[in-house]
Amino acid sequence: MTDDTDFTGRRVLVVGGSSGIGNGVAHGFRQRGADVHVWGTRASAADYDPADGSDLSRLGYSCVDVGDPDAIDAAALPFDGLDVLILCQGTVVYRRGEFEREGWDRVMAVNLDSLMHVSRKFRGQLAAAGGSIVIVSSISGLKGNIGNPAYAASKAGAISLTKTLGQAFAADGIRVNGLAPGLVDTKLTKITTQHPERLEGTLAHIPQRRMGTPDDMAGGAIFLASSLASYVTGHTLIVDGGLSL
Repeated sequence: MTDDTDFTGRRVLVVGGSSGIGNGVAHGFRQRGADVHVWGTRASAADYDPADGSDLSRLGYSCVDVGDPDAIDAAALPFDGLDVLILCQGTVVYRRGEFEREGWDRVMAVNLDSLMHVSRKFRGQLAAAGGSIVIVSSISGLKGNIGNPAYAASKAGAISLTKTLGQAFAADGIRVNGLAPGLVDTKLTKITTQHPERLEGTLAHIPQRRMGTPDDMAGGAIFLASSLASYVTGHTLIVDGGLSL
């Protein structure tokens, strides 16, 4: 019997794969036989602390500031072809910083603009391989977020872009889908996960009564990139334990 989630020999790039959800997704593909490369923001893989959820063992690594379109254009191609592109880059500015121009511009550049720039860069390789793109957004893109307008707007834009690229790239044989996580314990969510009262309040609204894990998100990404989802295009899969209900 064929295993539809066997990625042996497949080439996978995880942008934002140095920690958190992206790192979990990267290792999920690696454990299924893929050759996985990640893009991160630090100079080398050795600059990441495994205690922060940054396991870069057995993964290729390149430093690319995706908030800079020129850096994306100049970045070396990690493989001679590409089968799966996971776009998991993301940043957030707390303390109302996204209401200011600097905070807004940085979040939008990383969380939304770079999705288009990276997709365009790898469109040719993905078309040649009949590949797949998975755009990681957030359930924040489905509702308001009073303290983080840029984060919420960028994630809403990511969900819309998933639909549009799903239409536009289908003629090239590329499937584009998305993943919208709920609360996952990562560096970006420590403002909630390390605050007992906030965490308790959030968990009370999650029907499964737990936070998600990077492994939970990896399962969704692997499904969307696999042949099991061969007729799924432009869809964003919500993986939040029921929080958005």
